Amino acid sequence: MITLGFDVGSSSLKAALYNVSSRIAVAHSTYPKEELKIFSPKPGWAEQDPEIWWESLKEALKHLLLKSPVKPSEIKAIGISFQMHGLVLVDKKQNVLRPSIIWCDSRAVEIGNKAFKDLGEERCLKSLLNSPGNFTASKLKWVMQNEPSIYEKVYKMMLPGDYIAMKLTGEINTTAEGLAEGILWDFEKDKPAKFLMDYFRIDESLLPNIVPGFGIQGYLSKKASEELGLTEGIPVTYRAGDQPNNAFSLNVLEPGEIAATAGTSGVVYGVSEKIKFDLRNRLNTFLHVNHSSEKRRLGILLCINGTGISNSWIKKVLFGTGSSYDELNDLAEGIDIGSDGLTFLPFGNGAERMLENSEPGALFADLNFNLHKKNHLLRSVLEGVAFSFYYGINIMKELGINPNVIRAGMANMFLSKIFRDTIATLNESPIQLYNTDGALGAARAAAYGAGFYSSFEEAFKGLKCLLNIEPDLKNKDKYLTAYNKWHNELNNKLKK
Repeated sequence: MITLGFDVGSSSLKAALYNVSSRIAVAHSTYPKEELKIFSPKPGWAEQDPEIWWESLKEALKHLLLKSPVKPSEIKAIGISFQMHGLVLVDKKQNVLRPSIIWCDSRAVEIGNKAFKDLGEERCLKSLLNSPGNFTASKLKWVMQNEPSIYEKVYKMMLPGDYIAMKLTGEINTTAEGLAEGILWDFEKDKPAKFLMDYFRIDESLLPNIVPGFGIQGYLSKKASEELGLTEGIPVTYRAGDQPNNAFSLNVLEPGEIAATAGTSGVVYGVSEKIKFDLRNRLNTFLHVNHSSEKRRLGILLCINGTGISNSWIKKVLFGTGSSYDELNDLAEGIDIGSDGLTFLPFGNGAERMLENSEPGALFADLNFNLHKKNHLLRSVLEGVAFSFYYGINIMKELGINPNVIRAGMANMFLSKIFRDTIATLNESPIQLYNTDGALGAARAAAYGAGFYSSFEEAFKGLKCLLNIEPDLKNKDKYLTAYNKWHNELNNKLKK
């Protein structure tokens, strides 16, 4: 028995086939090989055409089936993981009305900040566990204010994963977890946040119907089956934002467990059974995938926008498309800890929540033309991103989230020895890398959602730790000296 998982990112669309009995991946596929385009009509804006996600999904699935012995008729359930916080608007005929305003777009920051002040910080934090900030609800308000002719045509607002589910099933629905990540969920009343929608003058009818995160969410339509080459009627049985899904894929489901990812953006994600929020809104609290009214499970999320995008930027600038990340990592390892004084701040990808929605921008500091070469630039980028992770982890510790062990998939920037050694050493905690990713996690979750497993414990019997990274304590002082220099540069930048 086979399940299919899709991971809809802002950089690419990943797909995986998963064998329910053996609990292993049958095949993986990614499309495109280079990053999907993000359009920025104005500084701080970030948009993508949702149709690009669907076309990329079709291509990823085509390549997946070509290199796999699996027959389409063997696929029995579909799971979806998706980039969080985006806004997709459709009319009654399910036509997209404008490009999606995606997660790293910062145009709605002031709208959210004003709502936070007007509604009262205490009320927002008690009910939403967050400021409305730069999330989906605030983005919808921006459309209402700035594109009224589009807004009046809106039949439903959706998250990116809701859009993909619509394309698969022909049905428009969402999940409570999705509404929570859009800051549209009232945690006190355990239902959509009517008080926020009333403040924004958003009609509650624009919200899709709510379906469970695990369970039947719809069935593959005849139209979609013909486009995809799959069997009509396959159930969609799971949907979650990419970071809760990443945590799920790593079996991070209980309080005290920590997951991390370092794709286009970087995330450290902890699970709590207690309602926790950051008064300065540097962290965000959402419903975790296994939350229920009987058993509270909340995800505490730290996000760094300028993670993998920093790494891909330096690769393009220095080498174009002719080199691999493995080659770049090897070059960087020839430089000592601290990059001979070169410091990099990776904050050039929109408003950073952990910096209180400020946009300090990216920069290289103390560049020496007589000393620093390409290798230094490469190492300083890896270190700068790792330092931003450690900076954020220290914020999490203020809320009682102490990552004694960090779990991650063996992918993206965690393939860099410099990156993972820096975080492990500064935090004095091991990093465990596993044989999973977002698409495989979504496929495993689809199996659970379809009832093929009776428990999470049964579902995760096949999860294996591939590599355990211990802190390099003999060099801790070197790492700490470089981090303190980085921290000073950040403080100086934030003061300006």
